[in-house]
Amino acid sequence: MILPIVAYGDPVLRKVGKDISADYPKLDELISNMWDTMYNAHGVGLAAPQIGLPIRLFLVDTTPFSDDEELSEEEQKALNGFKKVFINAKIEEEIGAEWDFNEGCLSIPDIREDVKRKPEIKVTYLDENFKEHSETYDGLLARVIQHEYDHIEGVLFTDKLSSLKKRLLKSRLDKISKGKINIDYKMRFPNIKKAR
Repeated sequence: MILPIVAYGDPVLRKVGKDISADYPKLDELISNMWDTMYNAHGVGLAAPQIGLPIRLFLVDTTPFSDDEELSEEEQKALNGFKKVFINAKIEEEIGAEWDFNEGCLSIPDIREDVKRKPEIKVTYLDENFKEHSETYDGLLARVIQHEYDHIEGVLFTDKLSSLKKRLLKSRLDKISKGKINIDYKMRFPNIKKAR
């Protein structure tokens, strides 16, 4: 089932997510609905706060990035078919010199900006079967995971921009929160009562 994506300005996007346990109600159904929602919106990642749930759950499928001709063959291979569920994730370490990459977000449609992030991360998490993993990722994989991880920490990519950039984007962000935007997927706006 396709769920509405919560738009910029909704307080749920600012909450630090709570850990969940294997007996979280209808978890399999929730994960399935999140995949449907993400694919419907042409995203490569989706976090539970983006559908209104302040819990530590996000999922990632970087396959759409794998046909980017600017990437090396090795990077394309790493991105192709990378599809994972992250539960109760914790980034243990971020390594290397920060690099810029143009990011966007399903909760902040039509705004893309260069964001600085470190190129390598070590992350521990549980998969959908509650099996524990500790893994290291780099490049675009690391970046997508960092972006989604920020969501479960109550952080948006716009928070990482300079104060000048934030001021320049303020009116566009206000319009998004009021639903004054054309989008081709279902959203819930904080300053409008029903989803469009």
